[in-house]
Amino acid sequence: MKTTLKTTCAMTALGLALTSGAANAQTTLRLSTYVNEADIRYQGFQYFAERVAEKTGGSVNVEIFPSSTLHGWSEGVDSVQGGVSDISWINADNRLPCYAVTSLYPAEVSLENQVAMDAAYAELIREEAANVNLVPLINSNYSYDQEWWFEEPIDDIGNLDGKLVRSIGPLVSAMIETWGGEPVFVAPKEVFQSAERGVVDGINMGVATYSSWKLWTVMPYMVNANLFYGNIQYMMNKEKFDALTAGEQAALTAAATETETWLQPLYEAWVDQQVGNAVMQGGGAAVSIADDQRASLIASVKGKWDPTVDAACGADLAGDIRDLLASNAP
Repeated sequence: MKTTLKTTCAMTALGLALTSGAANAQTTLRLSTYVNEADIRYQGFQYFAERVAEKTGGSVNVEIFPSSTLHGWSEGVDSVQGGVSDISWINADNRLPCYAVTSLYPAEVSLENQVAMDAAYAELIREEAANVNLVPLINSNYSYDQEWWFEEPIDDIGNLDGKLVRSIGPLVSAMIETWGGEPVFVAPKEVFQSAERGVVDGINMGVATYSSWKLWTVMPYMVNANLFYGNIQYMMNKEKFDALTAGEQAALTAAATETETWLQPLYEAWVDQQVGNAVMQGGGAAVSIADDQRASLIASVKGKWDPTVDAACGADLAGDIRDLLASNAP
């Protein structure tokens, strides 16, 4: 009788302990980003982490790893699938064929409704992401600041005359080749050394990243071309997302949208300030191309690129993505 009573009490105590532990359980999500702490977008990730903690009552904690400390530029899918990170930027990966050829797309877009446009794009590639155990979570908009730099003024970006130009993905490589240059892949952390040593003659990169890595000092001549729709997304491990409660999932998604809305004006102002500082104080130069030249450059690539998009996405999805961007044209 005493033995039975002791066993019952022990099991009750264990049950209470487990229940208490579950109530106080905290999920930690490792967020990996290539941006460094000097970049305004790092503040965005901090804001996101704060909103997640607030909305989940502390049951979900987001830990930020900047400057590619968890993995390199091209390893986002492997990192998230393998558990190295839980949320990471996703580059143009062949396991996401439609995303790979549309996350950068030759189009001029208005950013008036950027958050809604990006959310609609994320929804269009959600099924493809789920097929490789990923969930789109945060839209990182490149449309505002993905530009071009050279050591000296260039007469016509459409005539690269054999220049070696740093590329971030297949569309940019196609652009460089169409305009007579040769694309070279260089990871963000290696761009400074590559430019300084003459490995590349030009750079395609986001202004925010370019400024954070102090690249104005090695290639100060900027061509503001505005040739892309860009949305390099941060995605989450789907199994880990699905393991969260419905409330935690909703909190994560809401925090991401709030962060995008909060960050957009700060991001654009910061990018403008970086360009202004480089031009006024650092000896840099920034020129914008004319509207007719922009249209011509986009057209020179779009006709060649669309068959690739159709093959990767299927005609229906490719059409939906093009319709979305067309509806957000200036």
